[in-house]
Amino acid sequence: MTEPAALLPTLLCVGLLMVVTVGLLVASRIPHSAAPAVAILRGAAQLAVISLILGGIITSPVWVGAALLVMFTVAAVTAARRLGWSWSRVGVVGGAMAAGILVTLAIDFGTGAIAFTPRYALAIGGIVIGNAMTIATLAGRHFAEAVNERWDEVEAWLALGATRRQSTLELARRAVYSALIPSTDQTKTTGLVTLPGAFVGAIFGGLSPLEAGRFQIVVLASIMAAGSITAVVLIRVLAPVRVRPARPR
Repeated sequence: MTEPAALLPTLLCVGLLMVVTVGLLVASRIPHSAAPAVAILRGAAQLAVISLILGGIITSPVWVGAALLVMFTVAAVTAARRLGWSWSRVGVVGGAMAAGILVTLAIDFGTGAIAFTPRYALAIGGIVIGNAMTIATLAGRHFAEAVNERWDEVEAWLALGATRRQSTLELARRAVYSALIPSTDQTKTTGLVTLPGAFVGAIFGGLSPLEAGRFQIVVLASIMAAGSITAVVLIRVLAPVRVRPARPR
């Protein structure tokens, strides 16, 4: 167990980074300037709790499955809140994310690229769930913003006899593309600009760089696959708009 004194440099580092972040945002009069600090504090508390919990469940298939279910539920609710809260929206977002996650993990474990053990299921499952959440949020927000801004064009297409889906088809395609840009850029620049956490963690865990690289490319491909499925399914459900959507907050 880490000694309390050994945590002091970490606490000092995180505290200073929070001060820099919030100070800059406040000075620039950015809305919700305290949000990053709240997120860091919340993340730290959650990591402390999950670290203690995982130490006791990481070898149990049942408890790992329960942990992944909790992760998925929180992810779906978080994304739905960003897109305009309603229980039906949670269902739509959750369904889209589930499609992407289940297909991706089935391929990962079915091909034998990743061993189907509780430890690896928790690792790859958590990564894929987190990224599917982010991509669902980006896709939904990009689509709502685009339709809101170009509502006159949508109405013009409808007046010409286009279906609701046809009237937003190009906006839907661009929303999916935009949502995948961060993951695409991360994948393209891996090893040149960034060393991903899974790669570094695998090396620190004792794997050879070659084996760590093999694991990382599977992770990156999984993120792209799960994100693509999630975004496409979500936007296909959202695309047939009936009324002008509210601008996301």
